[in-house]
Amino acid sequence: MKMKTARTFYVCGGCGSVFSRWMGRCPDCGAWNSLQEEKEPTRPHRPGTGSRRGSPSPTVTPLAEVSSSAAGVIAAGIGEFDTVLGGGAVPGSTVLIGGEPGIGKSTLLLQVAGRFAQRGIGTLYVSGEESAAQIKLRADRLGIRSNIGLLTETDLTVILAALDKAAPRVLILDSIQTTFDPELQSTPGTVSQVRECAVAIGSWARAHDAVAIMIGHVTKDGFIAGPKVLEHLVDTVLQFEGDRRQWIRILRCLKNRFGSTHEVGLFEMGESGLKEVTDPSGHFLSGEAAPGPGTAVAVAIEGRRPLLLEVQALVGHSGGASAPQRVVSGLDQRRVAILTAVLHNVAGIQLAGRDIYVNIIGGFVTDEPAVDLAAAIAIASAALKKPVAPRSVYIGEVGLAGEIRHVPQLERRLIEAEKIGFRSAIVPPINAREINYAGELDLHPAGRIGQVLADL
Repeated sequence: MKMKTARTFYVCGGCGSVFSRWMGRCPDCGAWNSLQEEKEPTRPHRPGTGSRRGSPSPTVTPLAEVSSSAAGVIAAGIGEFDTVLGGGAVPGSTVLIGGEPGIGKSTLLLQVAGRFAQRGIGTLYVSGEESAAQIKLRADRLGIRSNIGLLTETDLTVILAALDKAAPRVLILDSIQTTFDPELQSTPGTVSQVRECAVAIGSWARAHDAVAIMIGHVTKDGFIAGPKVLEHLVDTVLQFEGDRRQWIRILRCLKNRFGSTHEVGLFEMGESGLKEVTDPSGHFLSGEAAPGPGTAVAVAIEGRRPLLLEVQALVGHSGGASAPQRVVSGLDQRRVAILTAVLHNVAGIQLAGRDIYVNIIGGFVTDEPAVDLAAAIAIASAALKKPVAPRSVYIGEVGLAGEIRHVPQLERRLIEAEKIGFRSAIVPPINAREINYAGELDLHPAGRIGQVLADL
């Protein structure tokens, strides 16, 4: 057998694009210093492997004859996790969970493995980063007593052999970056290794009608073959996010071939692991009956769930020594800049040269347009030093001319606000005419932002 000569190429760790030479910036995604040198796998060349002669004839099955009886899901029994997956994991699918180091991915999946095993579903937990004793210590801390299969291994061939022997229904791999194929002449974590290992794990899951859940590490810059490289190889991509200094953790669905991509799961990180947040709206509110200036409450829709979010703003003078500060947390900074311009140019509030800080309490992040009105009112309230009406929610998208636009699912938002104890809601007029709301909230339709500001 002849050995192929290894060819050097460069792969972008952010988007996976391949180039013949190194460049400081990836032309496709624009990331700087993200190109990594790799060598083509030097597998032995076997004569005749490129020919299709002698290969078995493929079988074509009419779609009408394909049975859908096996299209059920495997639920872990953790409501927030199952909801994000669309009710559970589909047999034969591959799930990738990404997130920054230390955010709690391993903790979450060890708890998921424990729930699967507790329900009698064969589960194998493969770790390439921790020893069996370390995993046992974490399991004891989390109170996991289920009979989970455990393998500490990074060699792909050993992992596949263990899978064939144990035949689990669920595989959890922590992580795909530490797994390597010994036939590839490259180090673990490179794009080629990650891609080949993900393909092999996905093929095993489909062949055995099992579920494979893999952890994918992501650096702050998105390098080292993060989930962007693997998105097209897996069926579902989840993002586990949150501030490590905050208690809240958010599980978002970025891609799902079998369900919605708009669902979110909320967890609370504590000493005994992650707990489901059963009353998320209450967790994002300060609880003050009459908050001071610079605070307004919005009702966002995340997936099928309405959430009450408290938006806080602080407006001050920069002193003229430097450019005014614009610091935003939890909202799109460009959207807040637009709202600031609308308040300045349409509503006549002097914000030029002033520092503006906007934050959503609890570390939650949203891009819901219906939060526009609450964010704008919070900024205006802080600038004018006037508090908003107590126990009121602000729902609406704000246009460039200061008009308050229609938002979907208003009735569900109002029901959630009423359940939490709010008494009034400022809503778009077109919504007020369309809905058939029979609750106890006082609705105040407002067509332009000036009408809302007049009541401060």
